[in-house]
Amino acid sequence: MQPVPLERADAARNRAHLLDVAREMVAELGACNVTMDGLAERAGLGKGTVFRRFRTRAGIFHALFDEEEKRFQHRVMAGPAPLGPGAPPVQRLVAFGRARLEFLVEHTALARAALDVTQPVPGESPSLFHVQMLLTEACPDDARTGTLALQLVAALEGPVLLYLQAPEDTPDPSRLVRDLSAGWQVLAERVTAPAAARPARR
Repeated sequence: MQPVPLERADAARNRAHLLDVAREMVAELGACNVTMDGLAERAGLGKGTVFRRFRTRAGIFHALFDEEEKRFQHRVMAGPAPLGPGAPPVQRLVAFGRARLEFLVEHTALARAALDVTQPVPGESPSLFHVQMLLTEACPDDARTGTLALQLVAALEGPVLLYLQAPEDTPDPSRLVRDLSAGWQVLAERVTAPAAARPARR
């Protein structure tokens, strides 16, 4: 296996600087008004440097979204229960769905801007492993094939939520989160309920 080449110190500084400036521009102007030319100008770097770091405009937002994603995953892996470790699996599953929906609604504009129409939609979400793990604890027989985890994650992740009403389009984004979270709780609790408590299959 070839070792992963280390990023040069100046390249790492440029990348961090560009992301800081991009984050400021998103907060000030909105994601839709951030351009590669504008980013290069405000950062005081050449446009070629921006292209080398991110390749496309969507690449800028993908990098920003990835940083937010890492913070979210840290909360899941090491934060307080029930989102973090220490709670029963069904409680953690419900808490995960609620937190994930809040996260995605909060970052809808960033997630939309990170989509590159020239690239295929990612086939595996960062939530899949975690949902599969919790389902394996809660209902191992149903979770065995992994299909249930895929179906549940489809109710949470970007490609579906990006077509829902965005927070900037509604006067009360918290209502959207509440509605989606309530539906997620019903779904999670029903699929993990003991077989005797579930509706009969037709």
